[in-house]
Amino acid sequence: MNLKIKDILMCTNGILVNGDENIECEDFSVDTRDLEGEDTYIGLQGKTFDGNTFWEIAVKKGVKTIIVEKNNIDEKDIKKYKDINIIEVQDTKEALKQIANAKRLLYKDLIVVGITGSVGKTSTKDIVASVLSQKYNTLKTIENNNNDVGVPLTILRLKEHEVAVVEMGMNHSGEISELTRLARPTLSVITNVGTSHIGNLGSRENILKAKLEILEGMEQPKIIINNDNDLLNKWENEEKENIEVHTFGINNESECMASEIKRKGNETVFICKYKNEEIKIDVPIRGRAFVLNSLCATLVGKLLNLSNEQIKNGILNFELTKRRMEIVKIKNNITLINDSYNASLDSMKESIKYLSEANANRKIAVLGDMFELGKFSEELHRKVGVEVAKNKIDILYIIGDLAKYIKDEAIKCGMDEKNIYEFSDRKELMSSISKEMKEGDIVLFKASNGMRLFDIVENLKSNNKIS
Repeated sequence: MNLKIKDILMCTNGILVNGDENIECEDFSVDTRDLEGEDTYIGLQGKTFDGNTFWEIAVKKGVKTIIVEKNNIDEKDIKKYKDINIIEVQDTKEALKQIANAKRLLYKDLIVVGITGSVGKTSTKDIVASVLSQKYNTLKTIENNNNDVGVPLTILRLKEHEVAVVEMGMNHSGEISELTRLARPTLSVITNVGTSHIGNLGSRENILKAKLEILEGMEQPKIIINNDNDLLNKWENEEKENIEVHTFGINNESECMASEIKRKGNETVFICKYKNEEIKIDVPIRGRAFVLNSLCATLVGKLLNLSNEQIKNGILNFELTKRRMEIVKIKNNITLINDSYNASLDSMKESIKYLSEANANRKIAVLGDMFELGKFSEELHRKVGVEVAKNKIDILYIIGDLAKYIKDEAIKCGMDEKNIYEFSDRKELMSSISKEMKEGDIVLFKASNGMRLFDIVENLKSNNKIS
């Protein structure tokens, strides 16, 4: 079910400068660097570049249809590339959404699972998609492309899929509302409500309102929530009309619950209780967060008619998106935990607890700034310091303007200052930790994406390969 150029012209109010309006557009891209057989290129205006000016690169890489904003192609180029379909629109970003909306309308029987939350969206998406792929032809969001560009591009990847698992992120109110109206979920998930982007939204209560916007794109609202989260638990107990709510949790009474949670090496085993059933679940990663993710995936599977074996196999064999609790072994039996893609207080606490429970010579945390916390920045970084000391982390490395509060609070809570190292430069930090690591150590890297701690992980991996 592909769109033709005439469909694109209709939904975008575009102009066909060159080409045949009956040509089908199957694969779309907005990045000339990643073109691999895509037949349609959309030039987007970015903060530091203008993709409208890269259209000729796309053509030379084999693209047959280009969509650009007006006044980016002159008459000489139109004649030169007379075999290329050229569509001009007023605004390519708006056109991307309009085209995705038209594509979504073609898939009337598609099951869409929309996933949002303050933390755990990407890992939950990975587990849910793995479970559903045991029965259905399943599409999922690549990495964490969950914004107003990533969600439309996910929809435009639809082919012969029966299910799409679509991750939706936001920085401000109103953003989820727009994304959910594009994706049109048949089942939605909120993993939790924490402090991510609290600087933009002002309170956790406002974050909850923003997450609940996911219901606006649903014809018959059906939602799964983490009932252990205080705000979601409170919301679930309030009166509401025409919303079907399903719950999972460990502590609070829920429809799908975990008991007998046991650690088995780097794995977690637990009993999932769903209605009158008890299902033994093996999770290939240890930690409470992944028990919750697995409960969510189990509940999704049950609501979409998967067998217990299909659910268990999907959880056992799921693969995490890179930089999310990515476990890397390097020489001298040293383990790196690359959880460097993003950070909030909630995810920091989970990662530090994971580190503290590891069987290792020494437990080392490399922590950096958490962004978009506004007036709450100092308070929440200090709370991270409390977690570092409480979990008895052996050595702490910090980097960034705000991480000083982590150090200060860790010392106040009893951590020896001699075991804390502070840096302002990534290269200096990398040099220091390379010398510090000893056999059997485990090292956690955690900060907001802009701190680029993943660069340090990649360097350590390449310089310390297991021969």
